[in-house]
Amino acid sequence: MLRSLPRALRPWRPLWARAHASDGAAGGPEIQVRAQAGPDQGITEILMNRPGARNALGKIFVSELLEALARLREDRHIRVLLFRSGVKGVFCAGADLKEREQMSEAEVRAFVQQLRGLMNDIASFPTPTIAALDGFALGGGLELALACDLRVAASSAVMGLIETTRGLLPGAGGTQRLPRCLGLALAKELIFTGRRLSGTQAQVLGLVNHAVAQNEEGDAAYQRARALAQEILPQAPIAVRLAKVAIDRGIEVDIASGMAIEEMCYGQNIPTRDRLEGMAAFREKRPPRFVGE
Repeated sequence: MLRSLPRALRPWRPLWARAHASDGAAGGPEIQVRAQAGPDQGITEILMNRPGARNALGKIFVSELLEALARLREDRHIRVLLFRSGVKGVFCAGADLKEREQMSEAEVRAFVQQLRGLMNDIASFPTPTIAALDGFALGGGLELALACDLRVAASSAVMGLIETTRGLLPGAGGTQRLPRCLGLALAKELIFTGRRLSGTQAQVLGLVNHAVAQNEEGDAAYQRARALAQEILPQAPIAVRLAKVAIDRGIEVDIASGMAIEEMCYGQNIPTRDRLEGMAAFREKRPPRFVGE
């Protein structure tokens, strides 16, 4: 369960009201959002809270997450988006196979397509995204984390693209994102075998940015992810956004085309107030005060 929130933090809240029943705690929404206040203003967290199904990717869960992302995408005050779990010991257990079993073949295809759209929405979110893996992240749960820019895991976390052990294959972008993260041969090995990795093993392979020892509260990865978000927070937000575009788009093309994309992004940053502020702060030997303009 979540600890008591510091006063500087705003309470968890849904971005909308729904009339349907939910698997979340106390019948609440399965996806909740909190914008942090005080010195951490600019960091927004998405809490995944479907304890009865270990945050499995069910219809309601996916629908609520898609809606949250659509709304947050329009919020220019967000500088970092952090994904975490409200279910102790699990980040996301992957596909809801009980729900999937009741679907027709056509419904399965449509739902998997919706999952791909969800992962693409996460990957293309304009600000940096961080996944805090404090427990199991399997199948689609790991695919969700792979869609984020950065990943932090508890050393005891367990992750893997285990779909082949269920007669499936990764269908929400895992076959494309894992090779970009680990390289082709290693990604194939992990997918073909359905192997599970600890957070420590995942860091050694480069699957996660940081692995930390779990604490008594069970939120060590979240605490480290939040610290990482705090490092990003003071940087020029437009420059960070454009750097993300240059990296993500540039890696998909040849080096010459990638350089052209970088040039276009750099050109968009030249007329910003933040660039002038950065130079002025350097000249005046003071910390810059970026405003995102």
